[in-house]
Amino acid sequence: MRTGEPLPPVGDVLAALATGLWHWDTATELVTVDAEAARLLGLPEARQTTLTEAQARSRLHPVDWNEIISVVGLAVAEKTLAEVRIRIMDEHGRVIRVVRSRSKPTFDRENRSFQLIGTLQEVTEPTPGTPAGRSAVTGDWRRSREAFLLDAGRALAEARSTEEVLRVASGLSMPGFTPDGLAVFGVEGDRVTITGLHGYQPGDGDPFSAMPLDTDYPAAEVIRTGRAVYLSTPHDYKTRYPVMWQLVESFGRESWAFLPLIVAGRTMGAWMASFAYPVAFTPDERSVLTTVARMLAQALTRAGAAETERALTDGLQRSMLPTLGPEIPGMKVAARYVPTGGGLQVGGDWYDMIPLPTGRIALVIGDVQGHDVRAAGLMGQLRIALRAYASEGHRPDAVLSRASRFLHGMTEADPESPDLRFATCLYVEADPTTGVLDIARAGHPDPAIRMADGTVLSRPTAGGLPLGIDPDADYPTTRITLEPGETMLICTDGLIETGGHDLDSGWQRLRSILEDHKGDLEELADALVQGVHGPSSHHTTGPLADRREDDIAVLLLCRPGEGCGCGDILTEPPAVRRTMLSVAQAEPERVAVARQQLRELLHDWPSQDQIDSAVLLLSETLTNVLVHTDADAVLLAEVRGEPGSRRMRVEVTDTSDDLPHKRRPGELASSGRGLVLIELLAQAWGVDPRGEGKSIWFELYEAEGADVS
Repeated sequence: MRTGEPLPPVGDVLAALATGLWHWDTATELVTVDAEAARLLGLPEARQTTLTEAQARSRLHPVDWNEIISVVGLAVAEKTLAEVRIRIMDEHGRVIRVVRSRSKPTFDRENRSFQLIGTLQEVTEPTPGTPAGRSAVTGDWRRSREAFLLDAGRALAEARSTEEVLRVASGLSMPGFTPDGLAVFGVEGDRVTITGLHGYQPGDGDPFSAMPLDTDYPAAEVIRTGRAVYLSTPHDYKTRYPVMWQLVESFGRESWAFLPLIVAGRTMGAWMASFAYPVAFTPDERSVLTTVARMLAQALTRAGAAETERALTDGLQRSMLPTLGPEIPGMKVAARYVPTGGGLQVGGDWYDMIPLPTGRIALVIGDVQGHDVRAAGLMGQLRIALRAYASEGHRPDAVLSRASRFLHGMTEADPESPDLRFATCLYVEADPTTGVLDIARAGHPDPAIRMADGTVLSRPTAGGLPLGIDPDADYPTTRITLEPGETMLICTDGLIETGGHDLDSGWQRLRSILEDHKGDLEELADALVQGVHGPSSHHTTGPLADRREDDIAVLLLCRPGEGCGCGDILTEPPAVRRTMLSVAQAEPERVAVARQQLRELLHDWPSQDQIDSAVLLLSETLTNVLVHTDADAVLLAEVRGEPGSRRMRVEVTDTSDDLPHKRRPGELASSGRGLVLIELLAQAWGVDPRGEGKSIWFELYEAEGADVS
C-alpha cells in the first residue's frame, strides 16, 4: 500500500490476519459472528451469522463458557479488556482448536445486561509445564483454584484480629503463582499507611509509610481510583512510576499486583502481591487475585470492627467495674467478673466495695435485668447511686430502699424503653474487727459460708423484691458473724446457672469446689470461675442445656484464721464449727431452714440416726418457743472436738422467762412431748435461765463414752 492511499476496510485486515469478529448481547441472548469467526467456531462460512446463546454455547467447552462469564465480570469491575482461551468442540465433543478471545465488555445497569464486542484468533496450545502453560485453560487448574479459594475463604473468615488476618494472608499459596512478598496498605486521613508486611526485611516499609495519598505510587493510585494496577515487568514499573522505582528496585522483584480493598463500595486500602519471577497476570490469575482481595477486605473489616468493639467494651468494663482498693484490716477480699459469651462484653452484673464513714466496709453485688447496652448503662448508674447512699452512712435496708426508688424512677421515666427494668442486689455491711455482717437482700441468691474445715453452708437471709419493682418495698436486715477462718461467697446467678444448670445442680457444683479447694483467696476465686468456664464445665452440663449463658460476678470475703486457705493449708480440722440463725414469731417457715442448716453442719457426722435425732429435737425446741411464748428464737449449733470424739451442741434462746416443764401427755394429747423426747434422745440437755429469757440446750456425742464434763 502506497503512502496516501486510503486504508483498507477493517474486515479485510482482520480476515488477512485470520481474526474474526463477534458481538454478544446478553439482553437479547444473541451472538453475531462474521465469516472468519464462524469458521473458527466450526460453522459454515457466511458473511454474518446470528446464533442464540445456546447455539454458541454448544460449540464451546462447557468449562470455558463458565470461565467467560467470570472473566467478563472481572473486566467490567476493573474496566479492562476481557481475555480468555476457549476450546472449540465439534459435534462429537472433541476439541478441534483453541482460540483466544479479546473483548471490551460494557454493562447496562438499567437492563442488568452485558454487551461485548471482540475478536477471535486461533492460538497454539502451549506445552504443559512451560511458563505459557500456566495460563492455559484446564479443568485441573480451575479445580485447584476453587479449592484454594475455599480454603482461603475459610481461613480468613475464622481470623479474629488484624494480626491474624495478615498471618493467614501471608500463608496463602495460590495455584501456579505464589507471591513471595505481601503488603497491606490502609488510609488515615490523607495519608497511606502500612498495616502489615510479609516477605520483606524490618524497615523496608519505612519509605512508604505515612505517604500522602496523592503520591505517584501504585498503592496510592489504587486507593484513589479503586482500580487494580498490574505491573508484569520491572520495565512496566519503571516506565509508569519512575520516581518510586528507585525505592523498590533494590527489593529484587519481577512483577507486582496492587488491588483495591473494597467493602460496601468504599475503598479502605490496597493489597500488594509481589513476585520474584515474571507473571503475565492473565485473566485467570487476575480473577484469583481479585477474589482474594475481596475476601481480605471483608476479613480486615470484620477484624477491625471486632477489635474496636473489644477496646470499647474493655474500656467500658474498666470504667464501670471498680478495683477493690486498699486491703481491709482483719479481712481479705477477692473478686472476679466474667462477661457473657455474647457480642457485648459488659452486661448488667457488677460488684463494688465501699468504705463507710463508720469505719466499716460495704460489699455490693448485683445483676440488672438484660444483656444489652441499656443493661450495662443502668448498671453503671445504679452502682453510683448505691455508692452515694452508702457513703452517706445509711444502714443496709435504707440503702436498698433508696436504690429501689432510684431505679424505678429512672426506668419509668425513660420513654425509649417502655419495659421496666429491675435488678437483684445483695448488700453486706462488714465490721472488720468483730466479723459481724449485716446483710440486706433484694431478690438475689443467698450468701454461702465456707467454714475453716471446708464445710459449706448456704446462709438464708431475709429479703425483699428486686430493686426497681416497688418503690416502697422494704428490705429487712439479717445479721451473721463471720468467724476466724471462714470465707463468705456472694455471686450473681451466672456463676450458679452457667452450663445449663438450675439453682440446685449449680449450687452442688459450687459446693464441691468450695469444699475441695486448698489455697489462698485469689486461687479460690479462679477455681470458681474455672469450674464454670473451664474444660470441666463441658462435661458437667446441667439439666437445662439450652439455657443462655449469663454474666458472672463473684465476691469472696475472708476473715483470716486457721484453715481459711489464705496462705495456710489446713492439716487437721479446727476444733469448732458453728452456725447461728434467728426465727421470728412471724416466720415459722424458718424452722425448716434451721433444720436444713443443722443437716449441712453435720454433713460428715457418721451416725445418721443421731443427725435425725438432732433435727427432731431442734424442731421441738424451736416450735415450743413459737407456740408457748411471744418471743423470737435464736439458734446456735456447734460441733466441737476432733473427728471420732466430737460433741454436737444445739442451743435455742428466747427472751421469755417462762421455763418449760416436763409433762406426761396422754395418748391423745397434741403437745407436751418436747422435753420427753429430749430426755430420751439427747446424751445431755438442760434449761438455763438468763438475765432476760432462757436457753434450752442438748448435746450428742460422736463416740459412745466420751468425756461429758
